[in-house]
Amino acid sequence: MPPDISFTPDNDLYKNRDTLFEDYTPDTIVGRDTELEQYHEALQPVINGERPSNIFLYGKTGVGKTAATKFLLDRLQRDADQYDVDLTVIYLNCEDLSKSYQIAVKLVNELRDPSDQISETGHPGYKVYEYLWDELDAVGGTILVVLDEVDNIGDDDSILYQIPRARSNEHITNAKVGIIGISNDLSFRDNLSAKVRSSLCEKAISFPPYDAPELQDVLQQRADTAFHDDALADDVLPLCAAYGAQDAGDARKALDLLREAGDIARAADADHVHDHHVEKARDKLEREEVMDGIADLAEHQQLTLYALATFEGDDETPVSSSTVYDRYQSLCHYIGSDPRSARRVRDFLKELADLSITARTPQNEGLSGGKYHDHDLKHDLETVVVAMADLVDYVGVHEGIEDVVRSSDEIVLSSDIDATLSPD
Repeated sequence: MPPDISFTPDNDLYKNRDTLFEDYTPDTIVGRDTELEQYHEALQPVINGERPSNIFLYGKTGVGKTAATKFLLDRLQRDADQYDVDLTVIYLNCEDLSKSYQIAVKLVNELRDPSDQISETGHPGYKVYEYLWDELDAVGGTILVVLDEVDNIGDDDSILYQIPRARSNEHITNAKVGIIGISNDLSFRDNLSAKVRSSLCEKAISFPPYDAPELQDVLQQRADTAFHDDALADDVLPLCAAYGAQDAGDARKALDLLREAGDIARAADADHVHDHHVEKARDKLEREEVMDGIADLAEHQQLTLYALATFEGDDETPVSSSTVYDRYQSLCHYIGSDPRSARRVRDFLKELADLSITARTPQNEGLSGGKYHDHDLKHDLETVVVAMADLVDYVGVHEGIEDVVRSSDEIVLSSDIDATLSPD
């Protein structure tokens, strides 16, 4: 008979868990005083009814760019209403947009009624821009276009030139339009064409990584709203902040860590969140991050990793690039796929090391053996194999990982393991 399952509210630790998510905008922004001052100055022309500046924000993920933008634009909109400034803000995340054309279409549809949308393809580029100019002019006043993660468009940056120049080129007459570009790619600005850089980067603001004390201030602010008083042991926030500082000063990861630690403590029916809950949370999040990174690898990158994993399973690591390549070729031949060159596989191995999935150690045996690299996994074998479960199911189970596959509850194959691949 199935167990009787019911759900009962449990708020012993949390007051408002939702404030630990990245989409929450706090009443104040901590740890970014200098950046907020520069940003405020760049937005000042708007409240004066002047032509808005084009602003470019850059910095790594989780350093406060989007949070600062939402915070300041909320206040700018509030004050614009008070001083009778006609302001419209259009926010667009470019995560899935790789072309200026796609962004232009999205902006047109953001400005149009849902019953009057244009299709995402099939229009000449010039026509989409004509639609955009018409819609911007119809709105009128001051318009700020926020393009978050704008670096996804790569070299196709024409829209970053077209919009800032639309008024001077007499495409629009009723609206004064400014762009706020937000980039996680520190080199994106430098790779823009000269004409785009001069238009978009009129005001450029760099957001450096948070240090540990700044992260602790961010976490303390959120913890005050998220948790009941005395729910956190004294060492929890400093520990989360220290780990966040190690993770490139990423406030999102530090908040995720704190929330996961709270969830683990709640699941254990603990009265408080302690440092051991943080350690468990860190292990869990690191494992999930590694698995996501492996799952996103291309097929031949995964085949290279699979080859290395088989040696790990046989306790034969570290192994050289050439040894991995031989095993990789065998796997390719088994599934009827043309193997990439040895040089390309060496590139794959370097990329895997850059992603902190594997470890890559230089070796120098002089005249007798020359220079080469040894490789082994940086994470436990089961984590790596589970992340490649679909590939393992397709290729077959190699002898080197058979024990892991049989013992794991997370690996589901389309058929039973009735035969394993031979080592070579």
